[in-house]
Amino acid sequence: MKIYIIGAGAVGKALAVCLQQQGKHVELVRGHVEEGVPHKQKIVLQFKDGAEIQEDIQVSSLKDHDRLDGLVVLTNKSFGNKALSEKLAAKAKDLPIVLLQNGLGVEQPFLEKGFAEVYRCVLFVTCQHTDENTISYKPVAESPIGTINQNISDLKTVVDTLDTPNFRFVEETDIQRIIWKKAIANCVFNSICPLLEVDNGIFHRNEEVMSIAKRVIAECALIANKKGIDLGVYELEDQVLKISLMSDGQFISTLQDINNKRETEIDTLNFEIFRMAQALNVSDKVQETRLLGEMVKLRSELTRS
Repeated sequence: MKIYIIGAGAVGKALAVCLQQQGKHVELVRGHVEEGVPHKQKIVLQFKDGAEIQEDIQVSSLKDHDRLDGLVVLTNKSFGNKALSEKLAAKAKDLPIVLLQNGLGVEQPFLEKGFAEVYRCVLFVTCQHTDENTISYKPVAESPIGTINQNISDLKTVVDTLDTPNFRFVEETDIQRIIWKKAIANCVFNSICPLLEVDNGIFHRNEEVMSIAKRVIAECALIANKKGIDLGVYELEDQVLKISLMSDGQFISTLQDINNKRETEIDTLNFEIFRMAQALNVSDKVQETRLLGEMVKLRSELTRS
């Protein structure tokens, strides 16, 4: 099965290298950049132990394809999903679509367009560019994939197709709970760290910063529980501290996006929590989460203006 990875950022490049290393047919597709011609790009993946692997990956744009035929994996920024779902509707509507993206509700544009097979993945890897063609990569744990659209599902085939020794995937029957856990952690890291301009390790090093995180966690957990997702605040606090302990010196993607004058994904994190709270008539209970999101969005807009 051919694998189209849409989104040529660090995650997409890392996955492409790992898949092609295993002899799988991979193409990296730029979802929002239409200029250029199809070409090969050498991508180097650097592991924390100093090991490296590299592959010459085929790179194209969506305009180069009248129709896709295989498995489609989305590693693009989720704020582009509405436009991307419209572009893909005529090219891949009947294909399995796997979203390797952060946030809540990011799959909605594809469900509204009637895509037949939609899956969500929660990534447990860290990676970032060290230069244009080199990715620093650290796998943390197997990344679970679960079914969102229940009408058609072949989860085992999807997982088997994507799973490799260096980029592991696993089947998950309760993917929504894991999506929410990761999203709440992201609401913490992606709002507090960019505003303080600090690395992800700040929460285990500084009690005052962790106290802000605890308030955001409590607000988000309230909404999760009202949506039927059973999450305890102590479980979520422990998760944030564990991530923080492993992340000294690593900077969250939102801070990197702001520094590089790119749009952030805060709309599918803090703002999505606030929208859900409004629908539940409890918006007054998530004011700190909302305020942090507004400050991140404003900082991003000022940087890009």
